[in-house]
Amino acid sequence: MTEIAFHFNAPDKLAYGCRVARKLLRQDRRLVICLPAAQMEVFDGMLWNMAPHDFVAHCRADEAGHVVANSPIVLTQDARIRPHADVLLNLTDAVPEGFGSFEQLIEVVSASDESDRTCARSRWKHYVQRGYALVRHDLVTKGA
Repeated sequence: MTEIAFHFNAPDKLAYGCRVARKLLRQDRRLVICLPAAQMEVFDGMLWNMAPHDFVAHCRADEAGHVVANSPIVLTQDARIRPHADVLLNLTDAVPEGFGSFEQLIEVVSASDESDRTCARSRWKHYVQRGYALVRHDLVTKGA
């Protein structure tokens, strides 16, 4: 069963997503990042503009097949379109379709965006109703 973790109180959801991507890449984990089309360009740019020593190799799911197959991190709007099923990072408001095929799902929740927090509560309920055991990480208490 997919391991699901909620990371609450992210001061900047996209910046925190970049940190998660960098950390997982350093651990040799493969990651699919699901995010809305409106944020794709911004997030892609954020990953490319991290410090040189923090280079986070990635691509978009709509790039050439060989590029996607060899990229450790893939950005997509649809989690069902992916080259692997290691870790899924959800930066959308909805439960990502196909999340159950991943080993791990990480949900990031904003510290101040009330709409995002409301959507996160709905996703939490969805997973609990389906029998998933959820892990809660409060980023405020961790000093993230």
